[in-house]
Amino acid sequence: MDLKGRVINKGKAYGEALVTKDPISFYGGVDPESGVITDKDNSLNGQSISGKILVFPYGKGSTVAPYTIYQLVKNGKAPLAMINRDVETIVAVGCIISDIPAVDQIDVTKIKSGDKVKVEGNKVTIV
Repeated sequence: MDLKGRVINKGKAYGEALVTKDPISFYGGVDPESGVITDKDNSLNGQSISGKILVFPYGKGSTVAPYTIYQLVKNGKAPLAMINRDVETIVAVGCIISDIPAVDQIDVTKIKSGDKVKVEGNKVTIV
């Protein structure tokens, strides 16, 4: 199944989807050293986003979030790509400065955790 959206940061990625219906706060909600979600209100609490295609509706929280996303990359714990329903500025900036492929305007309810997903430009393919 192909889904078309809007490119936030172009690139290609292929991997296993990790999906939450909850927004993600990267600053304080994701440990940049381990890549584990630490937000107790998020359905992914305790799970690692490292090496996954991270699918979530939108980000929330502090303007420090882009730096946290950058730290994830530097620590080798970043997701392979991010897919959003509605990206907001802090996640967009984090993906751009960290060179993580990102797409929004995607119906994220069509993707389930464990799905194999390919991100290429504005196209998201569930394999």
